[in-house]
Amino acid sequence: MKKTYLLSLLTSFCALSVFSQQLVLKKGEIVENLSINDSTENTYSIYIPKTFSMEKKWPLMVVLDTEGNETKALSMFVVAAENEGYVLAAPKLLDSVSLTKNMVVVSQSIQKVTSMLPIHGDRIYAAGNESGGQFASLVPVLITGVNGAMSIGASLANRELINTKNPFHFVGIVNKEKFNYPFMLTDAKLLDRYKFRNQVLLYDGNGEWPGVSYLEKGMQLFTLDAMGRKWIPNDPTYVEKAYQEDLDKLEQLKSIGDLLWAEQYMTEMVSMYGALKNMDSLRSVQKDIRKDRGFKAMKRAENAAFLKESLLKEDYQYYMEEDVYTHNFNNLGWWNHQMGEISKFISGSKPYERQMGHRLKGFVNALAEDNIRIIASEEVVDEDALAFLYMLKTILEPENHEYYLKTISLSSKNDDFGTSLFYLEELLKKGFKDKEKLYSLEHTALFRITPEFNEMVSKYLDDARYDIKLDENRR
Repeated sequence: MKKTYLLSLLTSFCALSVFSQQLVLKKGEIVENLSINDSTENTYSIYIPKTFSMEKKWPLMVVLDTEGNETKALSMFVVAAENEGYVLAAPKLLDSVSLTKNMVVVSQSIQKVTSMLPIHGDRIYAAGNESGGQFASLVPVLITGVNGAMSIGASLANRELINTKNPFHFVGIVNKEKFNYPFMLTDAKLLDRYKFRNQVLLYDGNGEWPGVSYLEKGMQLFTLDAMGRKWIPNDPTYVEKAYQEDLDKLEQLKSIGDLLWAEQYMTEMVSMYGALKNMDSLRSVQKDIRKDRGFKAMKRAENAAFLKESLLKEDYQYYMEEDVYTHNFNNLGWWNHQMGEISKFISGSKPYERQMGHRLKGFVNALAEDNIRIIASEEVVDEDALAFLYMLKTILEPENHEYYLKTISLSSKNDDFGTSLFYLEELLKKGFKDKEKLYSLEHTALFRITPEFNEMVSKYLDDARYDIKLDENRR
């Protein structure tokens, strides 16, 4: 392999000679569909910061998306990587292949990038969102040389695989309204017990994505840890700037009266800076907050919500397993009632129960989707179980048109036109307007030529494709 070099005349490009082929990587831009090696079709995308040079070693963050959207996932990290000075790489992974095959692709992509660029051997990390975050938590366990994982919105993939002889740094980022929030807190306690470096960063609001500042903070945590471990020189200016930003965040939390979040953030700050600064003053403030009556009341309220949540989750899991196994369509009414109760939590006046309501809603939806994936992947598909789950999803997500369409398709396949017609009307009441999609829906050829179907389409969409001829007795 030829020695890598930087073109002196084109400072905005990094030209690398690999496997006798010159590869030009432009700094500050995502480069897609790079081949991992000559003998495979596996590819990856890469991002090199504008400030990149071959004169120093760089941290590498491997961004993981298990649904094959690696470039989109990588793009979400670009601003943070530019600001914090990280090289990004994102191998193409697919949920249709095994965990082992995907892990091999990750390992090969790391080897490829580290062979081309001056990557710091101790500073290789994995990151991902939701399923990609769970996958990322496995990478340091299964690939030697990866020392950290950043998981957004997802808890550890498998606690049983954690090996105390192979510690890694875990950074979790989670919204308190996401169902994985309690699981991530449990993970943090487990990692504390095993003496793994870990922090959990919380964010508020309804957004699915935490924002660039949280990604920067996650990368910053890895950098601070590297300084504490003397993998890289201590940079007092960098440390002090980060510390002041965290103090500002802490004061903001205290000013809005969120003492629980403030106390939790202090815990993370102590672990962030303990090897770099004297934290006695912060520990003293934390002790005072823990003695505060308001803090104690908030803690009791959150613990009560956690307990109620765990009991309801057990009920939901039990009844969904039973209903799917027995094809208990009669219990859809019970599920509708449960969603009404969850809505009451969400619209209620108690903040911790509001958060709990959002988490419960997410939990039930995730549970249903997991069951759909499992049943749909079986060699012999239990279509009655699948029909129940599709109908359940119209209750859990009434504005999501996808599951009305799936129910109509599956019911039509089994000549249950009455059910198809009911869900067709429910779909059209929700404002569905895509007539072409209706007329091309799989398994509905016979249903589409019935007078009832076309009458319904005419009623809600003004015009049907076929003439409507009803029996005189129905006029």
